[in-house]
Order: sequence, then structure tokens, then C-alpha cells
Amino acid sequence: MISGIVTDRHATVTLTFLLYNGSTIPIEFVIDTGFTGHLCLPPEAVSLLRFPFIYDLPANLADNSQVLLPVHEAVVIWNGEEREVYVIATGRRPLLGTALLEAHELVVQFTEGGLVTIEEL
Repeated sequence: MISGIVTDRHATVTLTFLLYNGSTIPIEFVIDTGFTGHLCLPPEAVSLLRFPFIYDLPANLADNSQVLLPVHEAVVIWNGEEREVYVIATGRRPLLGTALLEAHELVVQFTEGGLVTIEEL
């Protein structure tokens, strides 16, 4: 089970990345059920962590403009096991999308400091 808390009206969890030099780094993510990918991180963070580039993803933004978003590969600890994920380098806030929640139950107590749990079904 993965757990987190509600802070500033955001359901958050912290994921630990396994870096290619063998070190680890925890990063707090906001769960975004409107995002269907795995993870988003600011481009500066992706560059700093040196995640390998995989491909450019065509995306349609809220203002109906088209952009290409760079997708990178990373490894996180998910339910106690290593898992390869795709990280889109965009935005200012780390986001966790529904692709990681597939076959899991998400429970959120929406009150400041409330419990967030993600459990495999």
C-alpha cells in the first residue's frame, strides 16, 4: 500500500526514484485523476535527474494549441517493488496520473491532513 496526505486541497503521495548512479530521491506528487499518463515532472527536474529521453508526445493544451512533450523513462518504488514509468517533462508541479493507478484503489479523506491510500486490487 502507498500512503500520503491531503495538503492544500491536494491528494499527495511521495514516490522514491531509483537513479542510474544507484542513489535514490523521494519526490512528492499531486494525484491528478484528469491526467492519464504515469508522471509529470518539471523539465528542470527531469534534466537534473538525467532520465533518458524516449520520445516526443503530441499533446493538445487547454487553449487548443498543439505541442510536443518530451517523455523520459525512470524507475520508482511502487508498492515496494521497482517499476519502470514514463515521465513527461512539463509543468511546474509533480503530477501522478491514472496510468499508475490502474488496477488500484485510491481512497482520499478530503480534509487537510487527511489520509490518501493507494492499494492494489
